[in-house]
Amino acid sequence: MALLLAAAAGYWVFGRGTPRPTGTWAMGALLGAFALAFASYAPLVDDAVETIVPHVARLLSNCASLAAATAVVAVILQLNLDPEEARQRIRLRLALLVAAVSGMTVLFAIEGLTHRSPQVYALYLLPYVSYLGFAVVDFLTQAVRQSNSTRRGSVRTGLRMAAAGCVFALVYVAYKLTRLVGLGLGLGIIDGNSECPSLGGRCAFSVTAPALAVLLICLGLTLPAVAYPINQARRRRWEVQSFEKLGPLWQDLSAAMPHIALSSVDAENSSAEATDSDFLLQRRVIEISDGILALRPYRPLEVQQTVQGTVDAGTVRGAAVVEAAVVRAALVGLKAGRVPDNVAPPSSVAASRRDLRADTEWLLLVARAYASRNGRVADDGQPKPIGA
Repeated sequence: MALLLAAAAGYWVFGRGTPRPTGTWAMGALLGAFALAFASYAPLVDDAVETIVPHVARLLSNCASLAAATAVVAVILQLNLDPEEARQRIRLRLALLVAAVSGMTVLFAIEGLTHRSPQVYALYLLPYVSYLGFAVVDFLTQAVRQSNSTRRGSVRTGLRMAAAGCVFALVYVAYKLTRLVGLGLGLGIIDGNSECPSLGGRCAFSVTAPALAVLLICLGLTLPAVAYPINQARRRRWEVQSFEKLGPLWQDLSAAMPHIALSSVDAENSSAEATDSDFLLQRRVIEISDGILALRPYRPLEVQQTVQGTVDAGTVRGAAVVEAAVVRAALVGLKAGRVPDNVAPPSSVAASRRDLRADTEWLLLVARAYASRNGRVADDGQPKPIGA
């Protein structure tokens, strides 16, 4: 776990390959602090540091946990608030962190001088539990609020995973609080000196709960960064495939009306934009839309009505079949210089599209019907029968 978290911290801080987004350093601190906390549990590290100062691994682990909790809150504050307000709130939490760590360090030293007094250990736990509980509730509130307002699915899912991690963190806080009360009053509710042979029983609260909290919080906050390049690759693939599928319809329209082809870009941007799938697709969609618009005087109402009688024109796919037949008939009329007596109105489905993706999805349906046998139109302007 420590090595995995350290690698994730390195990815955030050094391996991004792009301009660092807001919260990068806080995210790196979060993962690095959790890596240090889990490393302190490893017997190799535990034995090494405790040969120098007895029981110091516990102090290092607890301080790293508080630092990680602060970093978690810093990440979410930078996402939710404007930069200035986020900085002010983060500075306040850093001051509280320094106060808590300083108090824990002093009490740890006093505990060693008093031969591991349970009462002093209870006082040692007080700033740790108080600050950790405050940070967890702070983050949980911000995460739930942000997940309800974000539009990106990966961010929403990630924040809800992190919120679930906060629930396990609160279980750990409740365990520590119970232990604090038991030690302070000498009740002996929980034996803190026994080892954890498994992840169940008492260890479910002292080891398993914080481990799950760390896992869910780190995965939740890292998910958007991992999902983004995957989503970008999927988007580019869809753009390239859509560009190719629109080719037959675009070729017929541009051959009949060369003026719809947009002018070439300037020399400086031509090489970059020539390989930009988003730019190429947007340009093709605009050119096809301009071509269909230019065909308005040649759209035969008779063809539209005939095809509407053979398909379910109330569905999007049916409307696309009708539109493809009308466009093909209009191209025939344009080439023959024949204007129909009654002009078919534009498709109401096409008029309802409001963005590039919606326009593209509509034109893909039209292009598919246009290229299929189902929507072909003969030179006399009438639809050919299926299988003709």
